[in-house]
Formats: sequence, C-alpha cells, structure tokens
Amino acid sequence: MNHSLGMAIETLVAILLMLTICYCILLNKRLTRLKADEHSLKAVIAELITATEIAERAIGGLKLAVRDVNENLGSQLAAATQMSDQLYKQLGEADNVVRRLSKIAIAARPVTNPETVAVPTAKPSSAKAVAAAAEAFSERRRSNGLAA
Repeated sequence: MNHSLGMAIETLVAILLMLTICYCILLNKRLTRLKADEHSLKAVIAELITATEIAERAIGGLKLAVRDVNENLGSQLAAATQMSDQLYKQLGEADNVVRRLSKIAIAARPVTNPETVAVPTAKPSSAKAVAAAAEAFSERRRSNGLAA
C-alpha cells in the first residue's frame, strides 16, 4: 500500500506540474501581448507628444497673428474715428455754404407780380441781391477762409 500511495502522490505531483507548465505558457503569451501593446502604446504616446508640440507652435503663431491684427485694427479704428470727425466738420461747413447759396439764390430771384400769372420780370431786385452777396462774402471771410 505504501507503494500505491507513493505512486498516487507522484501522479498528483505530475498532474499539478503539467497544470503549472500550461499556466506558465498562458502567462508567457499574455506577457508577449502586453509587451507588444506596450510598444504600440509608446508609439501612440510619441505621436501625441509630437502633435502637442505642433499644436503649441500653432497656438503661438495664432497669438502673434491676433496681436498684430489687434494693433492694426486699433490704428485703423483711430484713423477712421479721426476721418469721421473731419467729415462731420466738413459736412457742417458744407451746410453753411448751402445756406449762404440759398440766401443768394433767394435774393437774386426776379420779383413777380402776384396779380399776374407768375411771369418773372426781367430785372431782379438789385438791392436784395447786393445785400445777400455782401452777407455771403462776410460769412465766407469769418469761416476760416472757406470759399462759398
């Protein structure tokens, strides 16, 4: 009985040893796959680092472009504001000129007789025309030398 008990123990140890070998083979395959995945993961990480560096350089370029555009737009906005003010002043002067010209035109109109059918007379009222022309001339002299 001693002999059969020893044989049973030896058989049990052999079976356990076979199971351990099979488990080691399985672990070896898994470790091989893990190493392969590690290499591919390192490649992905390297690509991510490269993409990050490219993105950082692009962001730096965009910041410079935004700064340049901001400075350019600021100067253009200041120039546009100055031109707007200048145009506003010129419109005011043009309005004054139009008012003076309309006064001159009104003064130079021929006098019509209200009893007739609005037929203009050949002679304009010379006193009114001279007065309007003198007024326009004096306004022109007062408004910084602008011609009427």
